Parts: sequence; C-alpha cells; structure tokens
Amino acid sequence: MSHISRRLALKFIGLGSTLVGSNVAHADKHKQSEPKWNSLDGWSNLHNRVFLGEQFWANPMEDWRIVDGAAECQTGGGNRNIQLLTHQIEEADGPIEMSVQVSQAAAGNKDGGAGFGLGFNSDVEDYRANAFSRLSLAAGIVEGQLLLAGKRKKAEGLDSPQNIVLHLTGQSKQDNYELTLRALTADGDELGSMTHTVPKKRIRGNVALVSNFDASLKKNQGARYRFQNWAVSGDGFVVRDERKFGPILWSMYTLSDNRSDDGFVLKMTALTGPVGTEGKPTVEFLTAGQNGWKSHGKQSLDTDSWTTTFRVPNWNEKEATEFKLVYREQGKDGKTIEATREGIIRSNPTGRPLRMAALTCQNDYGFPYAPVADNVLKLDPDLTYFSGDQIYESHGGYGLIREPAEPAILNYLRKFYQFGWAFGEVMRSCPVVCIPDDHDVFHGNLWGEGGAPMGEGTTSSSGGYREPARMVNVVHTTCTSHHPDFYDPTPCKQDISTYYGDMVYGDVGFIILADRQWKSAPTRVDTGSGRADHVLDPNFDTSKLDKPGLELLGERQEKFLQEWCDDWRGHKLKVVLSQTVFSGVATHHGGYDGYLKADLDSGAWPQTARDRTIKMMNCCKPLHINGDQHLTTLSQYGVDEQRDSCWSFCTPAISAGYPRWWRPDEVGMEHAHRPKHGNPNTGEYLDGFGNKVYVYAVGNPEVGTARNRYDKAHQKGSGFGFVTIDTEKKTYFIESFRFLVDATKLKPEDQFPGWPVTIHQQENAGDNLIG
Repeated sequence: MSHISRRLALKFIGLGSTLVGSNVAHADKHKQSEPKWNSLDGWSNLHNRVFLGEQFWANPMEDWRIVDGAAECQTGGGNRNIQLLTHQIEEADGPIEMSVQVSQAAAGNKDGGAGFGLGFNSDVEDYRANAFSRLSLAAGIVEGQLLLAGKRKKAEGLDSPQNIVLHLTGQSKQDNYELTLRALTADGDELGSMTHTVPKKRIRGNVALVSNFDASLKKNQGARYRFQNWAVSGDGFVVRDERKFGPILWSMYTLSDNRSDDGFVLKMTALTGPVGTEGKPTVEFLTAGQNGWKSHGKQSLDTDSWTTTFRVPNWNEKEATEFKLVYREQGKDGKTIEATREGIIRSNPTGRPLRMAALTCQNDYGFPYAPVADNVLKLDPDLTYFSGDQIYESHGGYGLIREPAEPAILNYLRKFYQFGWAFGEVMRSCPVVCIPDDHDVFHGNLWGEGGAPMGEGTTSSSGGYREPARMVNVVHTTCTSHHPDFYDPTPCKQDISTYYGDMVYGDVGFIILADRQWKSAPTRVDTGSGRADHVLDPNFDTSKLDKPGLELLGERQEKFLQEWCDDWRGHKLKVVLSQTVFSGVATHHGGYDGYLKADLDSGAWPQTARDRTIKMMNCCKPLHINGDQHLTTLSQYGVDEQRDSCWSFCTPAISAGYPRWWRPDEVGMEHAHRPKHGNPNTGEYLDGFGNKVYVYAVGNPEVGTARNRYDKAHQKGSGFGFVTIDTEKKTYFIESFRFLVDATKLKPEDQFPGWPVTIHQQENAGDNLIG
C-alpha cells in the first residue's frame, strides 16, 4: 500500500468495517484486519508518456497521458475513461472497495464530473468488448456534489476539487447491491458520503475511472481531470492478471529461406504501447538453447510506430525454438521495470502439407471476434495471413484524426491495437503475413498512384494518399516490418515506404503484393454515375474505362512478379498474396437491393493491366489468396478464354461490415457450364467489366439483423479461410468457415456452400479437372 498514507488506510479500515466483516463468518465483531489493497497504477514511478500501463485500456488512448505521476485527461470531452483489465465484477455477490485520488486539471464550460464507472458490459460478456460499452453507473463528484447512481448530494470542498480521495464500497444485499461513496481529503478527513442500492446487473462488468461522465460533451466543453493512487480490494472482483496488455502488446514473426549466404532468416517485431523515451525503453530478443538463453541483441524502439524488429540470419529452421522478448525501462526511482513475452518459433514445415489460415477485414462491431480467433488457435496453422483492413476508421469510437501526423499516428495505433488484442495469441507462436489495405490508412478505397498526395475529393474515389506520409509509413511498419526482406525497399512518392516481397516457407513460395499502392485512380475515367469508382447503369459500356496507361500493380511490382514466377529456388508450389480479387464478383453493394454493375475498387479494373498481371501469373500456376470484398468466393480467372488462368480464393471477412452479394442470376447475367454441384450464381460469366470469370462457390450473406454481435457477424457472412498446401500431391485444399462454428466438431453446414474444394496445381493454368 505504498501510495496510500497510513492515516488514510486506517480511515478506510473504519469506513469499510461492514465490508470486511461480511467476508469473515462468525468473526469477532470488534476485531478487524486491514483490507488487502491492490495498488494498481504505479503511475508515480513512470515517466511522462501516452501509454498508461499494462493493466489499463484508455478510451481513447490519444486523449490520455501520464503527467507528473498521474493519469491526466488531455481533453474536456465526455466519457473519457480508463478501463481496468485485470479486475471484473461478474456475479456481484462479494464485496468490493475502491479508492482513487482525483484533481481537476482544468475547468471547462461545463463540469461533467469524474470518478468511478461501473457496469461496463457487453452482449458477449468479454472484458475486451466491455471496454467499449456504455457506462452503466457513475460514482464520483460533479459540480461540487457527490454523484452515485444518478443521485446527487451536496458536500463541502468539492468545487474545483484538488487531491480529493474518492472511496467506494459495495456489498451484496440479496438481489441488489449496496454502494457507499465517500469523499475525503488527502489526510483522510471526510467531506461527505452517500449510500444507494441498485440492481446487481447495473454493476456487472468492467470498472473504470472516468473524466466527464456526461458523454455528450465535446472536446473543448468539459473539465479535465487527473487521477492517481488507484487501489482496489474485495472478493467481489474476479482477478485475472493474465489479461494485462503490454508493455509488449504482441509480436509478429516470419521465417523464410533467403536463398543466399544468410540461409533461413528470422524476422521478429515487438510492438509496444507509446511508452515514451524518458525511461530509455529497450527490447531484448532471446532464444532458448542447450546452454540457456541466447541474446540476439537489445534494441530501442521506433518512436513513431513503437516497434522494434530483429533480423537473425542463418536460423536453424529444423528445430522449434522457444523465444523471449524482454522489455526494460527505468522508473523514476532509478530501478529497472521489466516485462516479458514468450512464445515458440516453429520449425520449417517441410516434408508435409503446409496449413495456412487466411483472414481479412475486421469491422469492430464484432470485436473481439473470439469465435474466429479461438477456432484459428484450435486449427493450429503453420502460417496465418491477414490480407488487410485490420482496422476501420470507426474502430473504438471517439472519432478520426487525419492530421497533423503525430496525433493521427496515435489515433491509428489505438485502433490497430484492437487487432493485436484480438489475435495476439494466434500470432504468438505462428508466422504471420500481414498487409495493410485502404481502411488501414484511413481510406474508403485506396488508389495509391505510386504514393502521390491526394488532391481534392473523397477517400473513396480520389487518387493518392490522404494521410501524411509519416502516418502511412507507421501503418506499413506496424503491419509489415517483420516480413522477409522487401524486394526493393526504395520509397515511392512522398518517401512513402514499400513492402512488396516474397517468402519461401514450408516448400511453398509466396509473393506479397500491394494491389493498391500504384493503382490508377478512377478519376482518370468517367463512369457516368456521379461517383468515379461506381458504375450504376447496367447498360453502360465498361470497355470505355480501359484506357492506355492505367495501372494495377505498377511497373515495379510487375517486374518483380515476372522474376518471382521464374524463380523456383527452395520451393515446389506458389501462392500469390494480395489485397483483393482480380475479378468483379459482386453484383450488389451496401444494401440487399443495391445493384452495382461494376466497382473500380476491385482488381477487375483496369482490364488490360488485370489481364497482363494474370498472364504473368499463369506461367507459374499459383493460387491467388486475397480478401477485401467481405464476400467469400472461389473463382477462376479467364483472359483469352474462360478458365484459362489461375484460381482465386477470396476469404470471408472476420467481421463483415459493408455487405456485398454475388447474385448474377437475379439480374440476368448470362452464364455457362454451371458446376456439377448445381449451386445458383455459379458458372462461367463475364463480370461487369467484361472480364472472364468462372465462379465455383460463393458465400452470399443474409441481411444482418441480430442484436448480438456474433450472431450478426454470422448472418453477414463473416468467418475465415483455411488452405492446406500439399507440395507432394501438388494440391491446395481450400476451406471457407462461417463465423459461429466449432473447428473441433465441424458439420457440413459450417462451411459456406461449395466448400471445401481441392484445386490441383495444373488447374492454375487452365488444365482443368473441376467441372
């Protein structure tokens, strides 16, 4: 109890006599023991910084700082809160006790109050989902009064409060819960108290500290508050220390045959919160060996992305190896603060089929996507692929900051941290390929134009990058810095970084492409619709949109793709990894009746560049794995003839937001050679751009109406893909799973109609077996 004065602690003992006594059966009424306080924050020993600590999730992170030993809100906005991750109230049957010291850092036009928030709960009762739910019960001070469960009581000394200690106790009263709130001076003198009884359901879930209970307050309206010496006690809390998140939030690694004197190269990236520089933070990477732990170096953190990446050449790929990442910083007391993250570097999965999970698009209404994350863990893949949209602009609420670069970066990082919070365990001991897409850089659609700055227009149809190059580079770093060495890291325009490259792992060669970075903007053509990227008129001649000089991958990536297709060193089968499918396999967008003839955001446009890309791919017969569309499809490209090119597997969205459907039969699109399974909307078609495409399977969604987030995600066609690559049989076994399934007890209906499917390598160049 190092941060609570002895006098104040004794005061708490007296105040909490009923609370303590209720825990001791047949105890002597006159004999009391000091409650066991858990002092939470440790802020007094931390240097000034953004990241509040591993026990907390700050809403939103960019609005909070550690300032002179306290957590201080930087804005007068409403419902800014610090969620406690390690303690939850689940049944509300036991007693609780909390204490915190509160000061008003700045007055606003309106005092929205400050103190404790209780009852943060969600439809899935997951502490991570709870962190973004609405406040159920406030207990604190507001406008010079005590506030408890909507009731107010006047007390002296609470106007412009400074160093006021709020003390909250609670205990079960049959079906209800009795709460008592007291306000004290820092020396323990009581200023006022009030008691109120509420239904138990109102306090179940997360607890938090709140600056401005009034959620309607804008950033410049309310007061600003600071908190220190937060402590909790009582059996009413369920305590799970394993729920701490940080300071190493998560890690990502790849292992690849470099086909050089470097042999197999391990790349490992550790991601921390924004821990500042005053504590001189470092991360050390160690691996287990016969003689104990071997260090591969100690590194400082990049102070934009808050990452550090280790590159270890000549890795022994034949053995699985334990690893440990050790974070260290100096506290204000001069002592070292240390935290670790451990996992396993898998051995190279050679001589057997490689099993790969493929995922895309995480709209946060479905956060934390536990059914998907848990199933991927159960299936235990050798490799996991995230094909983009790890975030959406609305992630976590509290708005979007586009500029300047520094706050925009913090805004992005806070949203991106939800990705690691949901899938950190998947990534702990499994190699990961993770590429950014349009929403990751705060675009509705991205037409990179080689890194050009965006002019006037919208982020759905204008070319170039809307965000500062510094922010875009942080996105690239956080997603891809652990990838194998990039093919050509020369930046493009504005010094925006590039990340295309390849990986050889498990006898499979993977190429990692950036579909969007050099793609031409639709403002170069006229769709006749009023929106540059959408063709609405079913009679519009889309061949007019295929103008000379329009790019899909761009010259640099096309050169690399050609070289990769001809390079078979170290592998027997090939896979193309990119953001989106190279055909327009969606007829309806946004709403069930939202017909759209053609969407220029797909890889179906520009047609000539699309055909050129696919022809290059045909020579090495790869499977193309992609995402982006929120609609899972298995299709085969055609260029000169139907079905003369490789297959595409577009995976389901992890949590589908904007819905799409492929319903060509309803709108009269001609088809031929429907597959033997006879499913509707399958067969050979010309897409809205006139591209040839054979659709073998499609996972059309329902309209999402369910109230529960996981039921809704299931309705909307969410899920994940899984591909088993057999280099001896030369096959790709492709599965497309729905959101709410149990991967250990699968039923036929747990996959979308038409799956699973086995594709042979020869079919990726038109030598077709499936019909």
